[in-house]
Amino acid sequence: MRPTWAEVSLSALQKNFQAITALLAGRAKIEVCCVVKADAYGHGAIECARALEDAGARWFGVSTADEGVLLRQAGITGGILLMSGFSPGEQDAVTQNHLTAAVWEPRQIELLNAAAETLHSAKHPSAKPLSVHLKIDTGMSRLGAGVPEVNQLLLAAKNAQHITIAGIFTHLASAELLDSPQTDSQLKQFDQALATVKASGLSPEFIHVANSTAIMTRPETWKNMVRPGGALYGYRLPMRGTAQPNNAAASFQLQPVLTWKTRILSLRSVRPGQAVSYGAAYVARAAGRIAVLPVGYADGFSRHLSGKARVIVRNQYAPVVGNVTMDLTMVDVSGVEGIEIGDEVILIGRGEGQDVGRSPGQSLSVTADDHASWAGTISFEILCGISRRVPRKYLRGSSENPRGSPR
Repeated sequence: MRPTWAEVSLSALQKNFQAITALLAGRAKIEVCCVVKADAYGHGAIECARALEDAGARWFGVSTADEGVLLRQAGITGGILLMSGFSPGEQDAVTQNHLTAAVWEPRQIELLNAAAETLHSAKHPSAKPLSVHLKIDTGMSRLGAGVPEVNQLLLAAKNAQHITIAGIFTHLASAELLDSPQTDSQLKQFDQALATVKASGLSPEFIHVANSTAIMTRPETWKNMVRPGGALYGYRLPMRGTAQPNNAAASFQLQPVLTWKTRILSLRSVRPGQAVSYGAAYVARAAGRIAVLPVGYADGFSRHLSGKARVIVRNQYAPVVGNVTMDLTMVDVSGVEGIEIGDEVILIGRGEGQDVGRSPGQSLSVTADDHASWAGTISFEILCGISRRVPRKYLRGSSENPRGSPR
């Protein structure tokens, strides 16, 4: 019902997934764990996971147990990795939904084993051996077992009848810093942890390190599983440093999956010296026209965009003026001819006009990266920040017709 919505191209999502698998194709079989945490970076976890599963994805990465349960309840049959583990009290949900938890403390293994034993004793339909992945802290200093602690985990797993160590992984802290020695240090520590696991007689099926950036810059991190997140949705963190991506990744193209739109709610004339919005942060220098848009920081259109961002309307850029408010944003449309109430406005996406400020033939566009630059953050926060009161319309196929009702 709202004249502010986001369009999610499931075909673009699938193409990004296929581009990643094509990049990895030169190696032996590498599993792709598609990261759909945080509601698939604001795109809709259920719809995105279904589309990715249709495209061949067999693993999905989430952060919390409730995210994993949501996917199971939606019919996702692939492996679901809880990358941030689980909290005490959630072990029953993990075992009953056959989720694969990251573990880094013996107590986690004991809790899962006890929950699995309860199911086994009750002959519950979901009573199966439960797989876990060891999470190793190699320098992120956030979650995971340090290399000296790995033997304690192995001992706990050995004593857990219903638990299988099926994987081992770490998380790179500075993959986008192409010359960072931290990544080399992390890889060395991870190899030490892996050697300890193998020396115990275990051979985990899945070994994974690479996030989106490492997939494109460090083939040595690919192992036999990778975890693309932002790349699936068409974005990656800005890379810094003099090192170059591998040849295949140098021409790697991603398609933004989400387009964010609204419609003009009101048009107002302003006179010279007239203030606009809270705090009189913008004062008109000349007579002009202001379009009021029904979108604000409650929708995820950050207040940090005040006086910095621009939108696309009638194939022209229009700057945001005045402070962004909770529900409304004002843009200067003085130079836009024929503008009317109800006109479509692109907040994030591509227009049909030509951007004279960029390369010849390049169309007008506003990206999540642009929002991030204006707001002083990263594109992932922008995408995750688009609130749930912004309905998503899911588009599929070459015609990109809406699929089902917006949520």
